Order: sequence, then C-alpha cells, then structure tokens
Amino acid sequence: MPRAIRGVLITCEPAIKSILLHIDKTQLNNEAIIEDLDDTHLFVKEQMLKTLQSKLDEKLKETYRVEQPLEDSDAEGN
Repeated sequence: MPRAIRGVLITCEPAIKSILLHIDKTQLNNEAIIEDLDDTHLFVKEQMLKTLQSKLDEKLKETYRVEQPLEDSDAEGN
C-alpha cells in the first residue's frame, strides 16, 4: 500500500541547493530531502524544514563571514 509523505517545495539558487544537498547527506543522514527535482527545486519533509533551515544558516555564517571594512587613514585627516 502506498504511503504519503507530507512535504514542502523549496525554490532556491543552485548554489544554495548544493549546500542543502550536502547538509542532508552529511549531517541529517538523507532524512530531510524527499526529492531533488531540478536545478532550483527540492521537495523536503515538512517536519525537517526548520532543522534544515537552521543548519543552512549555520553553514552560511561559517562560510560567508562579514568582514569589517578596513579603516582608511587618508579619509580621516585629509
């Protein structure tokens, strides 16, 4: 007998999708993503959405640290 899985369709950039696939494979043991549909769409288990989102936020914070602008000594005095 077929079983239904409740899910959410996610649309994202290909780079973000790649990160989500990596997180699902390495940290969540393939428990979050139901189907990789195309370059910009994933079908994800509804109950795993918040977990996947928080793992993505952590990964992006690690990868894309905001750097402080360098102080320009010429701008202050001249």
